Amino acid sequence: MPYVKSVDRKQLFMTSLDMLVDQDSTARIIDAFVDSLNLKEMGFTNTSPSTEGRPAYSPEAMLKLYIYGHQNNIRSSRKLQRACHINIELKWLVKGAEPDFRTISDFRKNNHPLLKKVFLEFNKRFSDLMTGYVSVDGSKFFASNSKDKNFTSSKLDDRIRWLSGHIDEYMRQMDQLDKSEDGEPAGTLTAEELQAKLTEAEERLKKYQEYQEYMQKNNLSQLSLTDPDARLMKNRNGFTVSHNVQTAVDSETHMIADFDITSNPTDYGQLGSTLQGMKERTPDKILESVADKGYQSEEDMARCLENGIIPNVILPDGEDTVEINIPYEGSEDLHPESTAAADLYRCLHAGVIPDAYKTAITKVELKEKNVTVQQDPAEIPRSPFNDEDEMIAKAAEGYFVRDPEKNIVYCPMGEILRQNTVTKQDRIRYINKNACRHCPCRNQCHGSRKGYREVDFRKDEFVKPNGIWIKANGGKPKFHKRSIKREKRMMVVLTLRPDRQKMAARMCISEHPFGTIKRSMDSSYFLLRKNAKVTGEFALFSLAYNLRRAVTILGFEEVMKRVTRNTDLYFICLYPGSKNCRKNKLTDQDGQIYAAIAA
Repeated sequence: MPYVKSVDRKQLFMTSLDMLVDQDSTARIIDAFVDSLNLKEMGFTNTSPSTEGRPAYSPEAMLKLYIYGHQNNIRSSRKLQRACHINIELKWLVKGAEPDFRTISDFRKNNHPLLKKVFLEFNKRFSDLMTGYVSVDGSKFFASNSKDKNFTSSKLDDRIRWLSGHIDEYMRQMDQLDKSEDGEPAGTLTAEELQAKLTEAEERLKKYQEYQEYMQKNNLSQLSLTDPDARLMKNRNGFTVSHNVQTAVDSETHMIADFDITSNPTDYGQLGSTLQGMKERTPDKILESVADKGYQSEEDMARCLENGIIPNVILPDGEDTVEINIPYEGSEDLHPESTAAADLYRCLHAGVIPDAYKTAITKVELKEKNVTVQQDPAEIPRSPFNDEDEMIAKAAEGYFVRDPEKNIVYCPMGEILRQNTVTKQDRIRYINKNACRHCPCRNQCHGSRKGYREVDFRKDEFVKPNGIWIKANGGKPKFHKRSIKREKRMMVVLTLRPDRQKMAARMCISEHPFGTIKRSMDSSYFLLRKNAKVTGEFALFSLAYNLRRAVTILGFEEVMKRVTRNTDLYFICLYPGSKNCRKNKLTDQDGQIYAAIAA
């Protein structure tokens, strides 16, 4: 059989860009949505064209370009520049404009704080559908920062030790070369090559020492050179330099209601901060949320209840309820029927269950408990050691000695342990994996399967005995008393019972938006740097996902009706070929057609 008949390339066609774009293309929704926005009021640049100089590209066209690009896996400014030349839908969107990559990039650079406003404005068009509870979850997105440009305290210690050894070896070879009578190299390197390697090693050592001093001065556990807000985080593929993205997904539509970007490598305590923006936009509405075990923080759950958020956090196996302790504050002006945050706060701290929490809080008790008092920094005792030599000498006896000024710990072998994290009990954890793995006395120090020792200190602790080490050397460990202030206070004990049905559906709500963004939209990494710009970039991710989700749920015409605020504009978008529409006017007959469509 013959092949499908093709078209002559030299054949002329009577056509327009509008005829080449499908009537139900999402490009038409993007066009209508952006045209319905008042970008000048939102604060976008170049909204008032200048009469002098070269004309600028309209911000509407640039915003359409970015939304379309993020929905169709075209994200970088250079790829968007090329797409403006070859992509017919983009040519239609920007009306044939062909901006260069720097103009495209500058638009995002100058307007990145406003991109989340655009995302939230899109969500407003579907607020009547997003009426369910929200599921909060986090996921790691690769940052624009390689592992080689990220340093931890242990990594710097290892590199400094390694370079110091190499420098010593180069110096030894140069001394040997100087002593040789014939001046011939003792090894494979000449004097010039040795000098070049020595100079390079010394420069690198100086650079790493500067990084180490900067981290100690600013009390940093990590340092990222390219993206300062990125951190080394653990995910399923090991450790990567990433940003932790927290999303709140609506249970009814599975659309992303809000999100937050954080540098915290874990989800612990992130529930309240993620939902803070949603709560500020709807201050009198009780917001119900679900989250996994990683969010279980008593302080964070207490703050959520005080602000009008019900935290259904998955509990450990075998537990149905969780107790939340908050200080008792008696009050006479109580309004249990109110949903305002101030009234909820007063009721909870007075031991009264607000009406909105009747199904979530099953019991309230007043108990007198011993509570650790937060000490003033001036009241925390000073270290009993005068200098570094005294600390190292004490550590050699079989103790871990903490230097509060440098925020380091000396171990019995004289190695330095650095801060790794702050635990849930507000203790500072110090480790040095590399030193432990190469330590000749590691069997006398710990029996951990991890292969390294972890030491936790409170802020008022300076010495901890290494019991295994001291006993192995025939000694008896001496424990030092801590100056912890505790006093009896009246506490309100809330018994919270999370909703099991809602928690069971959590994975079906939270997981697939991340999967769609990362896999289908190829957006598992960020191109921009720092949390502020990354927030704008993820706003485009979320807007593109919500647009796709809205079309799947409602269909093209219903979404077009919602994103378009202007009746004339809606009719033009649906019937672009109409003669009256091209004049931006509606006849009586057109109005009847529109009324039938709207009905």
